[in-house]
Amino acid sequence: MIWKITTFNTNSIRVRMPIVLNWLKIHQPDVLCLQETKVQDDLFPAASFESAGYHVVHHGQKGYNGVAVASKRAPQEFRRDFGDGMPTHEARVLTVRVDDIRILNTYIPQGRSPDTVFFEEKLRFLQRVLRYFERSFQPGERLLWVGDFNVAPERLDVYDPDLLEGQIGFHPRERAALEDIRKWGFADVFRMHHPDPGHFTFWDYRLPKSLQRNLGWRIDHIWATPTLAERCLNAWIDREARALPKPSDHTFLTADFDVNRTGDA
Repeated sequence: MIWKITTFNTNSIRVRMPIVLNWLKIHQPDVLCLQETKVQDDLFPAASFESAGYHVVHHGQKGYNGVAVASKRAPQEFRRDFGDGMPTHEARVLTVRVDDIRILNTYIPQGRSPDTVFFEEKLRFLQRVLRYFERSFQPGERLLWVGDFNVAPERLDVYDPDLLEGQIGFHPRERAALEDIRKWGFADVFRMHHPDPGHFTFWDYRLPKSLQRNLGWRIDHIWATPTLAERCLNAWIDREARALPKPSDHTFLTADFDVNRTGDA
């Protein structure tokens, strides 16, 4: 069975709902993970997803942040925090289990600037993610970590690594924190299939013609533990969706898995 998961930072789900619904109709992913939904839970457009044939779990707040997971089959379980007893003041994490695959959908803080307390908070958030994996999972499990990580891991993940070195999203401290999580037991499935530069998921509104000039960043990710990574058939970025009218500044990233290959439990 081919099992498809997609992640997309909507930059407001209510504004981007026509794009999302059309994308679901065309591509039919098994799971769609959304970030930056910018809507509190009682106003989330759940009925629109249900009409499209999807169950949806969401964790939101008014005006900013927010994560959601839409799936063809209802999640067997979900949680909206790290389970570490520490307060989670912002809606940035959502863990679900769908089709015996556990998925952590995250919207990592942007961090604003490396010389601010917001950057230190971003690093602490990444440390909490690592502790969550260490405490709650094993690398041998079927586990995916997806979402807007707000970090470009390598030089080929930004349009000009020399210019952007040390800036927010491409600072060595946050790249090191992300690498610590990868070493716990993840593979970056997009890079497994596309080792070459020039592939991005985010093009800043503030840069003139950033999409046309391909001045982008690869900060949206799908990472898999080995048991799933070895079953990843393909991963791809829908650049065309970024060129639609009223787009998000991000676009859709998708990975396909053959979950019934030989040796699958």
